[in-house]
Amino acid sequence: MIAFIDAHRAEYGVEPICEQLPIAPSTYYEHKSRQADPSRLPPRVQRDAELSGSIRRVWEENFRVYGARKVHRN
Repeated sequence: MIAFIDAHRAEYGVEPICEQLPIAPSTYYEHKSRQADPSRLPPRVQRDAELSGSIRRVWEENFRVYGARKVHRN
């Protein structure tokens, strides 16, 4: 939905598009501000980003066959 709004915002504006879609304008603006400033992301998303490198490393080191339980254990 955000991509759709971005594609048509110059022609129609954000608020009129959001009136027709099930999304609040504040949600759109918050999403855009988080894209511009990743420090505004929720703590869970920030932590997931930190851990994804380690998870990928363990998975690659084990020939991409480890599932969630074994990756978690390592």
